[in-house]
Amino acid sequence: MNRRIGMSTLLFRSEPRVVSAAAVVAKNENEGSFGGRFDLVLEDDKFGEDSFERAECKMLCTAARLAAERSGLRMQHIRAMLAGDLLNQLITANYAARELGIPYLGLYGACSTMAESLLLGSMLVDGGYCSPVLCCASSHFSTAERQYRFPLEMGTTAPPTAQHTVTGAGAILLSDTETPQPVFSHIVVTAATIGRVIDLGITDMNNMGAAMAPACCDTILAHLEDTGYDADEFDLFVSGDLGAFGSEMLLDLAKKARLDLEGRYLDCGASIYRAEQNFSCGGSGAGCSSVVLASELLGRIERGAVRRMLFLATGALMSPTAGMQGESIPGIAHAVVLERRD
Repeated sequence: MNRRIGMSTLLFRSEPRVVSAAAVVAKNENEGSFGGRFDLVLEDDKFGEDSFERAECKMLCTAARLAAERSGLRMQHIRAMLAGDLLNQLITANYAARELGIPYLGLYGACSTMAESLLLGSMLVDGGYCSPVLCCASSHFSTAERQYRFPLEMGTTAPPTAQHTVTGAGAILLSDTETPQPVFSHIVVTAATIGRVIDLGITDMNNMGAAMAPACCDTILAHLEDTGYDADEFDLFVSGDLGAFGSEMLLDLAKKARLDLEGRYLDCGASIYRAEQNFSCGGSGAGCSSVVLASELLGRIERGAVRRMLFLATGALMSPTAGMQGESIPGIAHAVVLERRD
């Protein structure tokens, strides 16, 4: 049975179930637009650890454990964890996997990691290879800031196009059957589109939205072409972290391609913080889309407010080394279709 249609879209015939999820965030994120919807809010950004890096690892472990426990499972029941973060050599996910002691695949898709993990996790479940599987992604403002930009002690002022890296970790549990205590009873993954790397020559590391928006538009168009769907067959198109500027750019690019997303589009980065928090263009980071999806967005599908969603986590595949050598910033976006089944 052919599970691929068109150039880059995969169909999941068994429709892997989303049975539970968990989102761990810091105070800034809980004070934003989706406050009160997260499963755990840190009292301090170090989460009781002696470094921000260890705090991020603890966040990811906590989200993974919560997602499993909420569905009535223990960690030894999990057949695979697919996880990633923003740090060199995936140190957050790697050390979290060491702590959890379960089969593990480390992924790097920058801020697109949550969609990549859901795409690959659905392939494992749909193919009969692994079930249940955990799909996870995390980021932390303090770890990402000093890796990609400036030492925290400098207190550097962010330019208007900059985004604030979300401190958060999200985990979503996929299964081929219902678990003993499913948190969600109506959400399935039906398809996914593998994105292409698109690079229009953006070199400003404080303008990631502009680097990612073309890739996001490319993947949306690819998915619609492959499936034959019209935009109005989706209740919601969700991008990961284009921010305010990148979101405007995406809508403009879509209009030029005769695709109107107005009224059915949400960007996690542009939405996660309130305007009065003054985080420039909004949020970013692998944890941004993961915590918004694991809390607010899955809730909308479960309640029936959204019946079909195209979730596109977006990634700026940049490197401090490549940036200093004058390289531009490649962008990518993977798409996953989440639907409600009654």
